[in-house]
Amino acid sequence: MPDQIHVRGSVSVPESELGWRFSRSSGPGGQHVNTSATAAELSFDVAGSPSIPEPLKARALERLQGRLVRGVLTIRAEEYRSQQRNRDAARARLAALLSDALAPPPKKRIPKKIPRGINERRLQNKKRRSDVKRQRSSRWD
Repeated sequence: MPDQIHVRGSVSVPESELGWRFSRSSGPGGQHVNTSATAAELSFDVAGSPSIPEPLKARALERLQGRLVRGVLTIRAEEYRSQQRNRDAARARLAALLSDALAPPPKKRIPKKIPRGINERRLQNKKRRSDVKRQRSSRWD
């Protein structure tokens, strides 16, 4: 079991900051599903985490605000029939979510001017198509 979840760059979340709850999974599974708690629910306090630097934490809180409840991110994994695989899936999802949330903003797109030759060719093609269509319509008059 890993003791840290690598998120991005030098940012890692120690296992001690994660909260786990287990419950019975929904869906098919036979008699086994009625007796075992295989669904894993992972809770991570983004707002109170000392392992995320402050500027990155502000960015993560802003980007994840729709998924947070009082600064806590909750992930539920129940796609597998074993608790360990669901725990691993929840950890992987947490790492992916935090990695996306902590990513630097994309660079601004600088619009480039369209070269004159390309624009002239486009206008010539439009003119040619227009002439073709005009000739077709006059043929039937």
